[in-house]
Amino acid sequence: MTEKKKKVGFNIIKSDPMDGHKGFGVGTLSLDNISPVIIDVEAGEAVVDIGALHARSAVEKRIKFLKNKEEVPNGKPYWLVWVTIDRNEEGPYYAGVTACEMTVDQEIRRGYKSLPEHVNRMDKSLKRHIIVEHMDEKSKRVLADFLRSHNEDMWERSSQQLKDDLMVSGG
Repeated sequence: MTEKKKKVGFNIIKSDPMDGHKGFGVGTLSLDNISPVIIDVEAGEAVVDIGALHARSAVEKRIKFLKNKEEVPNGKPYWLVWVTIDRNEEGPYYAGVTACEMTVDQEIRRGYKSLPEHVNRMDKSLKRHIIVEHMDEKSKRVLADFLRSHNEDMWERSSQQLKDDLMVSGG
């Protein structure tokens, strides 16, 4: 049986578009180095889905998102994790990792997410923050395994905070 699994990579750092440029836009953050990772909590799987940058990931398509979680009582849980890649003298590493909650009920085509939270967490990731402590332990393990298996060297160069925050008891 052939394996149809596509390996989708992270957005890796491109040359700095502002390099040598002193005009308009200096100091702005670029989305070139951020990748959205969707974690299916029940399946224990993680995938990079670039569509999530514009709220158009495979999970989000054809879903009307509501502001009240109680309006989607049978929603399937997901995490949208913003992963920012940076480079230091040793090479690229996972610099910012922030997670946002999302639930989706495909049957009724409704879901819950807090758009302000998603935008703010993307911004925090771009600014090299680690915010994953609120994730469930299974999902932390899935994320840690995913990041490690994507690129062991990038994982090793990442901050001790990221590794500590994704460590789960008993594992």
